[in-house]
Amino acid sequence: MNAPTKTPKPLQDGGVMKQHLIDPEICIRCYTCEMTCPLGAIEHDDNNVVVDVTKCNFCMDCIPVCPTGSIDEWRVVEQPYSLDDQYSWTELPEQQEFAQAALAEDTADDPIAALLAEAHKGAGGKAKAPATAAKPTVNLHNLGKPATARVAGNFRLTGDPEHDVRHIILDFGAQPMPVLEGQSIGIIPPGLDADGKAHLPRLYSVSSPRDGERRGFNNLSLTVKREDKGLCSNYVCDLKIGDEVQVTGPFGATFLMPDDAQARMLMICTGTGSAPFRGFTMRKQRGGAAPGEMVMFFGARRPDSLPYFGPLNKVPDRLLKKHLVFSRIPGADKEYVQDRMMVEQDMIAEMLSDPRTHIYICGLRGMEQGVEEAFRNIAESIGLPWEATRDAMREDGRYHVETY
Repeated sequence: MNAPTKTPKPLQDGGVMKQHLIDPEICIRCYTCEMTCPLGAIEHDDNNVVVDVTKCNFCMDCIPVCPTGSIDEWRVVEQPYSLDDQYSWTELPEQQEFAQAALAEDTADDPIAALLAEAHKGAGGKAKAPATAAKPTVNLHNLGKPATARVAGNFRLTGDPEHDVRHIILDFGAQPMPVLEGQSIGIIPPGLDADGKAHLPRLYSVSSPRDGERRGFNNLSLTVKREDKGLCSNYVCDLKIGDEVQVTGPFGATFLMPDDAQARMLMICTGTGSAPFRGFTMRKQRGGAAPGEMVMFFGARRPDSLPYFGPLNKVPDRLLKKHLVFSRIPGADKEYVQDRMMVEQDMIAEMLSDPRTHIYICGLRGMEQGVEEAFRNIAESIGLPWEATRDAMREDGRYHVETY
C-alpha cells in the first residue's frame, strides 16, 4: 500500500507523534524491508535494522514483505528514538505511559491514524512465541563478527533435475551456536556486490533439532534449494566438505515449538519450508520434547522433488500424521496443500476448535493465501469466524507464518 509523502508530525500541541520501529528480538535480519523501502528510511548496522524517523512517511510498503511481523511496531513518543537508540536495542522498549492518553485522544479523521490502522489489519498482528517455548538466543553472531563454520556434509535430497535441493551440515567446532527448532541462520556469500560492498547474509531455516544434526557435536543442518542465478543458493549448494562459511545468527524468537504435553501441532509447508518441521519432528523423535499430536501437510511437484521424501515416510504415524501432496503427477489432477486440507476438513475443524492446537505455515511467499482461504472455509463451516479465530490464536502464541 502506498501513501502520499507525509513527514511525521505531532498529533497534539504537546508534540506527541507516532514513530515506526522494528522489534530487534523478532527481526531475522533478512533485510527485505530495507530493500523494499522506496525512501531509504530503513538501514542497518552489524546488529540491528532500524527506521529513520526523518525519512519514514508511513507508506507501509515494508509491512507486507516482512516474514515475521517485526516491522509492524509503533510507538507514540514526545521525543523520537534516534538511530543510535535503535541500534543499541536488544528488545523493543515499552510504550511510554504518558502517551496512552494522547493516543486515545488522537483525532478520528487523522489520515496517518487511519493508515496505521489499515496497516495493522493487513499485517495481522504481532507474532508471539508459544508460552511454553524455550527462550531463544538471538543475533549472537552478527555482520561484524560472524561465526566460521566448516562444511561437514552436502547431500542432494531430490531427483527432480529442476529442483536441486541440498542437505547441508555445518560444524561450528568450539564456537557457540545455540539454535532452537524454528530459528534461522544467515549465510554470507563471499565477494562484493555491484556497489563494492560485502554481500548481506541470506537467511535459511535450521532443519535440525537443538541438539544438532548429530548428537554430541556442535553442528546443524540446512535445507537449501538451488535457485537459477541465486547468488547464495548456488554458493551453498556447491560447497565442499571442509569449506569454511561465514554465518550470522541465530535469528527468530516466535516460530518455536511448544514444550507442552497437551499441545497439538498442525504444520503446513511447501518445498524447503519443511526445514523447521524436520527439526520439530526430530526433536520429538529423540524424546527431547513433550509428547503431543503432530500433523503435517507437505506440498511439492512430485515425490522426487519433495525434500526428505524417503525419511518422512519412515516416521511412524503415531508420531507424525503425514499428508504428502503433489501437483505434477503425470495423469493425475493437480493437488495443492489447501486442496488436501479441504479433504481433511473434519480433522482440521476439530483441531481449530481445540485451544491446545498450534498452527505453523512455512514456504514460498504467496502459498499462505490458499492455506488461509482453506482455513476460513473450514472454520466458518463450524461457526468460527476465521479472522477472529486466527488473531486470537496469534495473540496466544499459537499461530505462526513464515513465508519468503
